[in-house]
Amino acid sequence: MDSLNLPAAAPAERTAAMRFIMLTVLIDMVAIGLIIPVLPPLVGTFTGSQADQAFWYGVVTFAFGIANFFGSPIIGGLSDRFGRRPVLLVGFCGLALSFFVTAMATALWMLITVRLFSGAMQSNIAVANAYVADITPPEDRARRFGMLGAMFGVGFILGPVMGGLLGHFNLQWPFFVAGGLALVNLAYGYFVLPESLPVERRRPFNWKAANPVSSLLALTELKGVGRLVAVIACSGLAQFILYTTWVLYTTFKFGWGPMENGWSLATVGIVSVIVQGLLLGRLLKRFSAQRLAVLGLVSSTLAYLLYGAATQGWMMYVVIACNMLGFTVAAAIQSIISGAADASTQGQTMGAVSSVNSLMAVVAPVLGAPLLAAVSHLPQGDWRIGAPFYLCSALQLAALVLAWVHFRGARRARLASQSTAGTSSV
Repeated sequence: MDSLNLPAAAPAERTAAMRFIMLTVLIDMVAIGLIIPVLPPLVGTFTGSQADQAFWYGVVTFAFGIANFFGSPIIGGLSDRFGRRPVLLVGFCGLALSFFVTAMATALWMLITVRLFSGAMQSNIAVANAYVADITPPEDRARRFGMLGAMFGVGFILGPVMGGLLGHFNLQWPFFVAGGLALVNLAYGYFVLPESLPVERRRPFNWKAANPVSSLLALTELKGVGRLVAVIACSGLAQFILYTTWVLYTTFKFGWGPMENGWSLATVGIVSVIVQGLLLGRLLKRFSAQRLAVLGLVSSTLAYLLYGAATQGWMMYVVIACNMLGFTVAAAIQSIISGAADASTQGQTMGAVSSVNSLMAVVAPVLGAPLLAAVSHLPQGDWRIGAPFYLCSALQLAALVLAWVHFRGARRARLASQSTAGTSSV
């Protein structure tokens, strides 16, 4: 992998490097967003009922999540050893291959197998977060994680709309286009993207540390993190249940197809871009990252409840628009955790955060898909079809309580420390 490296970005080049990684993430997320509206219907072509479709889509999603759970800390550790750039390039190769094979799948077992491979290779988000941490001082990380989140949002504006339009005519076309975009990203990364991690800050790869359980334990031991790992877990589980069930839920409840789902997901992307790209910096001037995380969790708890209770499709758009603060949670918490890690372990730390999310991606289809299958027989518009989203709301409420307790305890400890220091100086 060392042969793929360019010299690490010098301080004067860090602003340009941020632009490079943002474009890389944008292309990556457009490619991923392309397949979201069409993967559940593609699974449905191999099943005979809505309940079977929900179950097997859960299995396909589970396969990706379990592979990603074990792969993320390994990929993060490799990026600490060899640099971010070569690891990203390998990830783009794996992503392109997985899209092309999915497009040509002729049986469920092929879909499951390729999602296992894709999950093992796809840790670009964790490496991109580590890249941003490399080139950004701690005090600016929340804002820049928000900028990266805005690129996710733009990707989810363009990708699902394109996927929905293409999938309306042929379910395989979005996968071929996504594979082509992954190859574009490979070429862009190889010829343009600079390395962010200097050689002197790299460290040997450690298989024990790359174990997902070990990396999670190391994450919990970071000073100032504590219960935030549980916050990430609860909030992440809620998000992945939403991702797992959104397309099938809206299909069962409102009769939506790939095009309607593409537009709804694009709306999520638009709100994400507005919040993380335009409003987050201003919000951080008014609120601390801790307070912003709490306010965002309050908003998300209510939003999930309303998603499940909606009886008309237009109501989903209203809830998306009103849940603006919910889009600040990930950037706020990531900045707190990144600030607790030292410069040489950003890849491992972000890989561990990705592992928490990957573990939740494993659990989500086990909970969400069977729950949706259990209510799939109900008539369109029935409030009970929202059962997965009611569970999401309860999980966000648990995350809210945990975050509030953690930040309150940290504040008390800080005040006690300052009081002790003041007494000692006297």
